[in-house]
Amino acid sequence: MPGRRAQKHNTKWWKIELEEALGLTLAVLGLVAVFCVFFIRRHVLEYHLEHTFSVSDPEFLGSALALADPVPLGGNKIDLLQNGDEYFPAMLAAINGARKTINFEAYIFYSDEIGRAFRDALCARARAGVQVRVLLDGIGSSWKLDNSDVKMLQQAGCKFSYYHPLHSWRVDRTNRRSHRRVMVVDGKVGFTGAIGFAEEWSGHAQDPKHWRDIQARVEGPLVAELQNAFEAHWIKTFGETLSGADQFPAHPAAGNLRAQTIASHSFSQAPMPLAEAVAFAAAERRIWITNAYCTPTDDQVELLVRAVQRHVDVRLILPGVNNDQPLTKSAGRAAYGRMLEGGVKIYEYQPTMIHTKSMVSDGRFSLIGSSNFDARSAEINEELDLAIYDEGFGGKMEAIFEKDLAQSKEYTLQQFKSRSLWERTTEWIALPFRSQM
Repeated sequence: MPGRRAQKHNTKWWKIELEEALGLTLAVLGLVAVFCVFFIRRHVLEYHLEHTFSVSDPEFLGSALALADPVPLGGNKIDLLQNGDEYFPAMLAAINGARKTINFEAYIFYSDEIGRAFRDALCARARAGVQVRVLLDGIGSSWKLDNSDVKMLQQAGCKFSYYHPLHSWRVDRTNRRSHRRVMVVDGKVGFTGAIGFAEEWSGHAQDPKHWRDIQARVEGPLVAELQNAFEAHWIKTFGETLSGADQFPAHPAAGNLRAQTIASHSFSQAPMPLAEAVAFAAAERRIWITNAYCTPTDDQVELLVRAVQRHVDVRLILPGVNNDQPLTKSAGRAAYGRMLEGGVKIYEYQPTMIHTKSMVSDGRFSLIGSSNFDARSAEINEELDLAIYDEGFGGKMEAIFEKDLAQSKEYTLQQFKSRSLWERTTEWIALPFRSQM
């Protein structure tokens, strides 16, 4: 009997030890995952810049693009396509007219009417002998993209890859998303912006189910920069480089715009916050910003308020009640009070979700692309934006802003001060997670 009891006790001791070891292992893995998600990201500097030159001065552009490419490319033509009724037909027409190559990268690509239209167009060109490469983000697209659609693309002859697939054991990589949108056809025409290939982006922003957004169609030397942005991710995921006249043809001047790409990369200083900071510090007349997701940092708020003190007209158009990421709005709303008290004007777009990511400073320097005005774009995501230095183009950007402003309602300091307890609570809850939103 004593021996039997000792054996029973010994078995129980080993069982407890196994449970404890399993619990400890899970706890360690959990801590590693939390560390990967919240702490593996770019180091971000705070920019406390003085107003020592203006947007019109020759040193402005090199200063703003110092972390991207300070030498702008001339001879470009950029058309601004508004809403799905304009940009989807233009992109499908470019695909259908492709003769040699199509390189397509997107964050969101769903298996719905819009996704299937692009799937079929890409498949058709691949069957016709065009080299088609498709690169989609592993999280942005995988949730609502059927595996059968991926298989159809591959069977038609398209080369396909996910950027940082969801099934990766590297939690830090899974959290680092490609937020870029770029398509280059025959190396001669490119498209970039903030759109997704899903039904929300179709139509003409006529109701809450059809979003407001803008896409840029590019011709000229800047197309080679868009191709370079695609290749940087393609060689990393598919292991194939791009070369030759079908990918990088000669680019005669297509227009008179001076422009450059701003591409961010993992583990390197993000160039977009510097471009924004220099534009804020240099502005003397207007800073007009439209962005879908706004959680500005303390130094960005400071620069905008100081611009107001120089009598600069600073306005932000942000989503209103139609907002697909309410927690992101909650995380950013904590900064509204400081901006409103400092004279920054905030407007909320009313008809539908506004997904545009753009800025124009003094009607001369314009930014448009995939970057949100938030910590995730600055610290984690890989983004792609265009910087255009031209008064004529800036005038078009301002006209679009004024059109959206006419359909927006001002959000006042009084509204901020009288916000509900629920709003204040969600702000407090969301704030620690702002880098992930």
